[in-house]
Amino acid sequence: MGVEIRTFGCRLNAAESDTMRLQAERAGHDNLVVVNTCAVTAEATRQARKAIRNAARDRVGARIVVTGCAAQIEPVRFAAMPEVAAVIGNAEKTRAATWHSLHDLAGERIQVGDIMGERLTSVAVAYREVGRTRATVQVQNGCDHRCTFCVIPFGRGNARSVPLETVTAEVGRVVGEGAREVVLTGVDLTGYGADLPNRPRLGTLVKAILRAVPDLPRLRLSSIDSVEADDDLLDALATEPRLMPHLHLSLQAGDDIVLKRMKRRHLRADAIAFCERVRQARPDVVFGADLIAGFPTETEAMFGRSLDIVAECRLTHLHVFPFSARPGTPAARMPPVPREIVKERAARLRLVGAEAFSRHLAGEVGTAHDVLVESDGNGRTAAFTPVRFHTSPPAGDIVRTVIAGHDGRFLLAA
Repeated sequence: MGVEIRTFGCRLNAAESDTMRLQAERAGHDNLVVVNTCAVTAEATRQARKAIRNAARDRVGARIVVTGCAAQIEPVRFAAMPEVAAVIGNAEKTRAATWHSLHDLAGERIQVGDIMGERLTSVAVAYREVGRTRATVQVQNGCDHRCTFCVIPFGRGNARSVPLETVTAEVGRVVGEGAREVVLTGVDLTGYGADLPNRPRLGTLVKAILRAVPDLPRLRLSSIDSVEADDDLLDALATEPRLMPHLHLSLQAGDDIVLKRMKRRHLRADAIAFCERVRQARPDVVFGADLIAGFPTETEAMFGRSLDIVAECRLTHLHVFPFSARPGTPAARMPPVPREIVKERAARLRLVGAEAFSRHLAGEVGTAHDVLVESDGNGRTAAFTPVRFHTSPPAGDIVRTVIAGHDGRFLLAA
């Protein structure tokens, strides 16, 4: 039956799932299901528990191993599920020794260490779907910040960066294996390098990769925190055409009081000024953002400023999260917004986001783009906008394409 990985959450989890599959197969496991959980919201944890029960029903007789952020934070809760054979921690899950030890648990079903004691991330974990032209490379893990709504630092530990030379070597490896685009990812990507000798920044890493791997056509960043963006990174955006003009921002809110109660390190004006500064340096840049609706104490006026910032930052891609209280966080102790209002505000914010994306698609009609073709006959522009071809160009080709229209989800190639 082989090894099956069921992955929830971020790109980091996806990259680590690929490594776990390889480690488990090398250790000789068969008929094994690994559920790699997420803890970013209470709903994510609920979905993980549901996935475990589904796996037990779908794969009768399979051993089920649970890992990921939810498992790291609540190992006893997952171990108590009768379907679960073992729970392993985030630090342990990519280590070969862990998968060898699972053959003989000897009664020890929980292998979850102190994630806050982890100090090194010496391996750049890479992930590329079979047949896909894009690879994700993990360059950083953990977070030193303590936003009041977030449990991820307790699932991932403190910030740890992969050495620059290790990252460039791994990028070179995946490009040699056929990747045409590489996405750099981490829990706090713009915090890269603070723990390394000489404290290189993310911009230093970006420039080093582009120098070291001249055959890489496209380098892309996952979510960034604008307040940490360094001058080298902004210079690379302005001067390096192989660094893609798409930034996904961890904004979370558009109101200053809410941002302060979230313990974010930027204010509304900072976000707007950052977007304008980047646009001046790279006029074709496109911005996405994470936004939370219904944070505790949020009034209708405060929420209105989150609606407004979509237009003021000219955002085109939104990830909207209805606020979900995580036990043990400061935000969980703040006066909550009624659940029905949280849901209604999230729906309104998603509608504003959908309208912004539709305007973006309409604005691209008649323009020409270099589109990286993927295996399913679709592709992505440099700004990460999806494109649908009526023919099937070879996967991996970068095709100069005129946009004839859109269908609300995809740009349509002429």
